[in-house]
Amino acid sequence: MIWFRPAIRFSPFAVVLALAACSPGAEEDTPTPTPSPAEAPATAAPPGPDAETVGGDGSAIDLQVLTTEDLSAETLPGELTCSFSGADDQLLLLARGDVASGEPAVGVVKVSGYVERIAAPGGYDAMLDGANFAGRGKTVLVEVTGPAQGGGESPPRPGALTYQRADGASRLFQGLWTCGP
Repeated sequence: MIWFRPAIRFSPFAVVLALAACSPGAEEDTPTPTPSPAEAPATAAPPGPDAETVGGDGSAIDLQVLTTEDLSAETLPGELTCSFSGADDQLLLLARGDVASGEPAVGVVKVSGYVERIAAPGGYDAMLDGANFAGRGKTVLVEVTGPAQGGGESPPRPGALTYQRADGASRLFQGLWTCGP
């Protein structure tokens, strides 16, 4: 008499789980050692005033300086301006809006060689203490982070600009936020 055993089938997922449970690295009680500062990887970027791109598809956010040619090609409506300047007084964002207006403030940034429009609700008045701009596939958040530097009618204030892409990537820039005539 011959006995036949039915074949037992396992899903590939169950096989992977079983093998992982048997592997030497599967012990839960073994703490993962934390490298000392001397053992830290040499590829880590040193901390600086501007952060690198975080998240998204892995491509960098390349916010570039707005040139005179870039600005002369754009017509921005509004009476007064606000601007964000990064390191070395490099202009990264320029926006215009009307005082006491319900119309949005309109601005521009230059990303990867392209000048792109952005807008924030509330006109000029809504931009004074920072603003949340939106554009095609992006959000640009400007936050004032300190008191005015100097006197006069339009003194610059320390600020942070966060550029967020639709894919979840973001990058932080430190600089100055200036609003006025």
